[in-house]
Amino acid sequence: MSRTTVTLSGEQVDRARIDALLAEDTLLVLEDCDLAGADLSRLNLQDCAFIRCAVSETSFYAANLARTRWQRCRGGHADFESADLVDARFDACDLNNAGWRRTKLASVAFRGCKLTGARFEEVSQLGLSFEDCLLVGADLRRMSFRKAVLRGLDFADADLSGCDFREAVFEEGCSLREAHIKDTRFDAADLREADLGGLKLSNAKQFAGATISTRQAAELVRGLGLNVA
Repeated sequence: MSRTTVTLSGEQVDRARIDALLAEDTLLVLEDCDLAGADLSRLNLQDCAFIRCAVSETSFYAANLARTRWQRCRGGHADFESADLVDARFDACDLNNAGWRRTKLASVAFRGCKLTGARFEEVSQLGLSFEDCLLVGADLRRMSFRKAVLRGLDFADADLSGCDFREAVFEEGCSLREAHIKDTRFDAADLREADLGGLKLSNAKQFAGATISTRQAAELVRGLGLNVA
């Protein structure tokens, strides 16, 4: 039997209200709702939609958010730790400084999102994709982007330590400016369209077989304290 869809619009919504609706086996669509600071931890919100909602500092700890849809939501410092977000979609959302520790992000897509300062520690990420996203200062340690085609991703000052960019293609709009790349792999990557300004090249083996432009090569050499004549 199909679930009943209930749309809430322009309301301030708390846990008690959502609990009551979910008890009726309801599929929720929330439009222009204020959930800022709410405790929605461990709730089963699978398949629900969040459209232009405020979720700043909202706790989704260990919630079931599989197949959810998020459009133009504002969620600074939101907590998604240990949540299940498999097959979720985020479009044009502001999720600066959100926490994603140990989150299941398999087959999740972020499009046109602001993720400055976001923390992606120990996430499950098979099939995770980003496009036209700000990841400035984000913690992306040990994530894999192997063979990915990266479009419009700003990794400036991000912690990319231990990340795998082998055979990745960086397209126009990508930036690695002053990113932290300790033990990061760029073997056979195409970096010609990326901004590499300020990178600290401590081990040339990280870039074995990578393709860069003449201009980028000069920038990296200058970063070693050498003069390019």
